[in-house]
Amino acid sequence: MKTFRQNLSKILSYPSVIIGIAIILGLVGLAIYAMATIPYEKAIELWRGSEADWYRNPKNAQPVWMNFFLKKKLPVSFSLDSAGGSTGVVSGSASKTSVPGSNGAVTNLLFSFDYGYDDFPQEMMLYFNATYAEKKPLVSMHWKTPDGRRIRIDNLTLEPLTTYRFSQDGRLMTRLGEVSPEKGLFANPKSEEPAPLKGNYQLEVKISTFEADANVQAEFILQGKVAGLAGTDHMRRDLMVALLWGAPVALAFGLIASVGVTVLTLIISAVGSWYGGWIDELIQRVTEVNLVLPFISVLVLVGTFYSKSIWLILGITILLSIFSGSIKSYRAIFMQVKESPYIEAARSYGASSRRIIFRYLVPPMIPLLIPGLVLSIPAFVFLEASLAVLGLGDPSLPTWGKIIYDAQVNAAPYQGYYYWILEPAALLMVTGLAFALLGFALDRIFNPKLRGM
Repeated sequence: MKTFRQNLSKILSYPSVIIGIAIILGLVGLAIYAMATIPYEKAIELWRGSEADWYRNPKNAQPVWMNFFLKKKLPVSFSLDSAGGSTGVVSGSASKTSVPGSNGAVTNLLFSFDYGYDDFPQEMMLYFNATYAEKKPLVSMHWKTPDGRRIRIDNLTLEPLTTYRFSQDGRLMTRLGEVSPEKGLFANPKSEEPAPLKGNYQLEVKISTFEADANVQAEFILQGKVAGLAGTDHMRRDLMVALLWGAPVALAFGLIASVGVTVLTLIISAVGSWYGGWIDELIQRVTEVNLVLPFISVLVLVGTFYSKSIWLILGITILLSIFSGSIKSYRAIFMQVKESPYIEAARSYGASSRRIIFRYLVPPMIPLLIPGLVLSIPAFVFLEASLAVLGLGDPSLPTWGKIIYDAQVNAAPYQGYYYWILEPAALLMVTGLAFALLGFALDRIFNPKLRGM
């Protein structure tokens, strides 16, 4: 207990250890938060994604915090629902008034919002959910600008599920002077250069139903050029899902691989050193063969021709990493330790080989292994990310490497979507830095050659 306290005191005397532990605890907290707020099944469902999951998000939108660094403020995505719900950061509202008739009713929806951005939105749309028996409801839409102009949008007949996209209305574009609606409806007529008119906008939607039980709900969505804390990708997916879930996947992969490789390598070295003979020869020959095998190439072959399952890749990684050069290093140490007096004493009172290996050979080596174990965790984290970047990651898992792969495939850097790559890359670098700070400090404490340096 006294030795433990002394070692703990030495560990905490290093500022780098405090920083490393703080970062690691932050990553662990991020992983716990991800698993608590987004269950595994939900995360997989969201990342596989469909239009129904991400229809409110724009494509390739930058994070909302980018506006803090931009002189030209980009529009933020939001939605207003006639049922009273809303999403996004916007000062707006949706009101609904209905006048019943003998057969049906006339409902007026008013979507009102303030627009104070320096650029035009990416897209606007209306989603209608209509309930009726036979007679389809009719819709009439008008747009009111801050300077008092009232622009007719369109008239249409509703199906049970109807989506109206402003940018795809050719007649509206013609009325706006062959300017795309997402620009023409916001353009300042007094500005020489194309610029949005700031102020309060209103979308008036008049719905006529012809049946007593008919009902229509509508949702207005403005897709801006920034959305969410992490932005979106080419499939409208919120990158925050993969950034959050990348933490537990990376930490679990790195920790399991590191512990598995370190413990199994130590035990196999101890067994070979103690028994010697053909057992030791077999272990050494397998190690020598494994040392000349191309590690990454084997994983690429497995991922390409067999399976990309992360559990299979993890198993192959551990198997190939066990018989590494560390076995020969441990063997040299064990060959000296087995001749020690306390080992001879254990033999003299009849201790079994199993007891000697797991009680007297392996335990004294554990303190020396801790620094290497900690330092190898980021190596395996980077390995998993590297395989994902090569297109060999588990397709069902949202991970940091998968984000970089998608960005690379869709030429994100060449289109200016730097956030798409920088966010997961930053998390990978921070993870490596944290374990490196902790591991090097532990090495100075537990490695006799480095003590006092």
